[in-house]
Amino acid sequence: MDADVIIAGAGMAGATLALGLARSGLKPVLVDAQPFEAQLAPDFDGRASAIAFSSFRQWRALGLAEDLEPHAERIAEILVTDGRTPGPSAGAPSQAFLRFDAAEIADRVEGEPLGYMIENRRIRAALAAAVRREGVEVLAPARVAGVDFTLGGAAVRLEDGRVLAAPLAVGAEGRASAVAAAAGIRSTGWTYPQTGVVATVRLDQPHGGVAHEYFLPSGPFAILPLTGQRASLVWTESPTRAEALRGARPEIFHAHLQRRFGDLLGRPRLDGPVFTYPLSLHLPETLTAPRAALVGDAAHGVHPVAGQGLNLGLKDAAALVQVLVEAVRLGEDIGSEAVLERYARWRSVDNIGLAVAADAFVRLFSNDNRLLRVVRGAGLSVVNRIGPARRFFMQEAGGAVGDLPRLLRGEAP
Repeated sequence: MDADVIIAGAGMAGATLALGLARSGLKPVLVDAQPFEAQLAPDFDGRASAIAFSSFRQWRALGLAEDLEPHAERIAEILVTDGRTPGPSAGAPSQAFLRFDAAEIADRVEGEPLGYMIENRRIRAALAAAVRREGVEVLAPARVAGVDFTLGGAAVRLEDGRVLAAPLAVGAEGRASAVAAAAGIRSTGWTYPQTGVVATVRLDQPHGGVAHEYFLPSGPFAILPLTGQRASLVWTESPTRAEALRGARPEIFHAHLQRRFGDLLGRPRLDGPVFTYPLSLHLPETLTAPRAALVGDAAHGVHPVAGQGLNLGLKDAAALVQVLVEAVRLGEDIGSEAVLERYARWRSVDNIGLAVAADAFVRLFSNDNRLLRVVRGAGLSVVNRIGPARRFFMQEAGGAVGDLPRLLRGEAP
């Protein structure tokens, strides 16, 4: 065997998994089609991610805190508002809103914020440095051509002719997973009539660690706090309008942006390029097959409305690390169906539940139906008035609810 686990995909979930396994005494090998350094370029990924405090605890436990903390903005409050065209700057403030405040649950979560906003390029850089420090073998650029599964292990065939053998192959390479295809794992899903427009802006006024999310008929419009008096915008539009915004002259983009911002935080100014990402839902029928497991976007692709996509992938990594480490300690075969079924049972309900909830949320809010506006407005107002419900949702979003893997509690696996 060339390794204990071969991981196809060296993105954020795959690299976190490799790091957790390596620090637990197992030998992972990372394989990625992109040169490892390419993921660190500013134009590779223009997004920023809302990281649950439990996910950040995992990275602390894996030694990433020193590299990540200077770039992590604490989310102190989240304000959710149901708005209408042309955006939050139009008309009187809506009475249908929901406010989450980290101070409400500070005593329950050891003073953690609601989460952390971190640019993906900073996360990738910190993970790459940690992977190198840990001595994890990285084959990149190298593309997986296929995987042959036998009773004894998985033989991962690369396009350059090399073959790597291990007891287990993990697909972490996204929705078009070669590992999932080779294992015969089928998926279901659909494309949303929406595209996410993502950009970073500099603000005239301090954001105070407050995240704003407006539900507009075209989809969510979020203003998410970043370090250095900046914010990440996630602006949902139709594919045609999204491409028009991406290609618009800066002054045109700023004019559209100002209509949505209003006077909220002064006049925002673009800080870097504008990116677009098509939105879709993707769920495999199962997370495992003999000698194969899926994590990250290979295991689920959800609408970003709740900002939980990456957190789901990091939960996958933490759970799989713990399952495999415990199997090794018991002398079990880590690629056996009995071991992998424990991982699948642990993660399936959470993954499917959040995907379904996000899909329902988008369908409920991304429209201008008068009856639905009344229903969702009443729902937001009721939850905002019920303290226990508010606090539960905050703890759930932070990853502090349920059967958490040890890494998500900040402990060694």
